[in-house]
Amino acid sequence: MFEEIKFILNEKIVELLQPKPIATVIALLLLAAILIVISRKTNYNVRTLTYGALAIAASFVLSYVKIVSLPYGGTVTLASMLPMFIFAYIAGPRAGLLAGLCYGLLQYIQEPFFVHWVQFLLDYPLAFSLLGLAGLFRKNHYLGAAVGSMARFVCHFLSGVVFFASYAGDQNVFVYSLTYNMSYILPDMLICMAVLAIPSVKSMIKRLTNISAESVA
Repeated sequence: MFEEIKFILNEKIVELLQPKPIATVIALLLLAAILIVISRKTNYNVRTLTYGALAIAASFVLSYVKIVSLPYGGTVTLASMLPMFIFAYIAGPRAGLLAGLCYGLLQYIQEPFFVHWVQFLLDYPLAFSLLGLAGLFRKNHYLGAAVGSMARFVCHFLSGVVFFASYAGDQNVFVYSLTYNMSYILPDMLICMAVLAIPSVKSMIKRLTNISAESVA
């Protein structure tokens, strides 16, 4: 019996020492560190931090509503990028980048997969943090969504070219990465834009932006 317990424990230790579990733990620690730094070292008020936490949670939940899942990663979701865009419109690009960074780490924890640390950075922290660039276009929500989506696309595109060229087969690797990654980023972006066109969503963003501005003032 003790030998069996010892064998199981050894197996679990080996599993924990594999790259993916270690990277998951690191991602969790990074996420916790970022949240602590944001809460202590920035001048964001409680309202902004609350909006950011809600946006991250909403995006994370919506990312589980998968309309289409591609075989080698990438999904068309129910507007999972939208809460990140809305938060960036409300709080600005800097706060949007930080929220996107946290969301990217959660995305990795949700489906941990990487082949190289550079690919990990491209596909998770960097790709999702760049959604916050939508905050540069607070008066043009469609342009903001397009810029944020395409910035994320560029990260996945580069990752595909450098690290997943073998999946292209006889096809040109640039064409393959372009078509593969655009096949889920573009529909996701269009879904977000469709929701942004709803009058009640427009008025909600305007109202929250005004409330946030008043609290800062």
